[in-house]
Amino acid sequence: MSYQGVWTLAEANDGEIKIVSYELLTRGRELADKLRCELASVLICGRIDEKDAEELILRGADRVYLVSSPELEHFVVGSYSNILIDLIERYRPEVILSAATTTGRTLMPHAAVKIKAGLTADCTELDIEEGTGNLLQTRPAIGGNIMATIKTPECRPQMATVRPKSTRPAPRNENRRGRGEIIRIELAPALLDRRVERIGFRKNPGEDINIQGADVVVSGGRGLGKKENFALIRKMAELLHGVVGASRETVDRGWISYPHQVGLSGKTVTPKLYIAVGISGAIQHLAGMKTADIIVAINKDPDAPIFRVADFGIIGDFLEVVPQINQSLAKEGERSEV
Repeated sequence: MSYQGVWTLAEANDGEIKIVSYELLTRGRELADKLRCELASVLICGRIDEKDAEELILRGADRVYLVSSPELEHFVVGSYSNILIDLIERYRPEVILSAATTTGRTLMPHAAVKIKAGLTADCTELDIEEGTGNLLQTRPAIGGNIMATIKTPECRPQMATVRPKSTRPAPRNENRRGRGEIIRIELAPALLDRRVERIGFRKNPGEDINIQGADVVVSGGRGLGKKENFALIRKMAELLHGVVGASRETVDRGWISYPHQVGLSGKTVTPKLYIAVGISGAIQHLAGMKTADIIVAINKDPDAPIFRVADFGIIGDFLEVVPQINQSLAKEGERSEV
């Protein structure tokens, strides 16, 4: 039996499907259309309402393989991997995509090693090679200085993880209602990894900052000069009802904590407005924010790469520019309250 079809791995938490699941359907639909094959979504989770599972159909999946059980409420890589491998052996998909979330980054390599499949992590672009049908997986390499395109022609399924927020979620299409199929698969107890037991969960300090879900992100870079100047960035973010972002170098220098970091080694964000202050625009940073709706750059260097992706640019000393912007925003806020 040959391998055929594109799969995306959906994720759910507390009975709700995560938005990243719909982002993967955007990627998966493009690949499935090029391969002229079916797009399926795999959902392994605890409790889930069938209406929620049907949302995957409305957003592009032709089929949903649903494995739900109270024993799967919390992610345990051994159990999830056993279930995924069992499904792969039954249905033999050609391509499997997962988000580069904590779950995806743990589950995909665990399964890939066991079935001896090829896996490329943190892809930014995916395509199908003409003539061969091989999955072309593009990701930054050598510290983000080059973009490498990888393929695994000798291995099936071809597996890849994709950075969250690197593409738009597939839109809801009511015309797809009733056009797909949800296949409920009963959990085989033998697939559960009884060696591991979840005893609790503790968040890292600062992880409650939802930079990826923010509509406005104001980021500071090395050009700020010192830690204290982040006060201007925080003020602008507050006035715009946004959150504070940062470049990797400012995090490495201890000016701000890691949860604020935007870029290849941080978070990928797609806000409605992204303001980059004192950020030169290294490729590693651009990869984390270039899909924002509107990008505003403030930098004293007119040749800074950030201006190549910016919709609006201000060339000047941020110590003069940002206080003026903050003052104007504050006045505007006062007017709106009157």
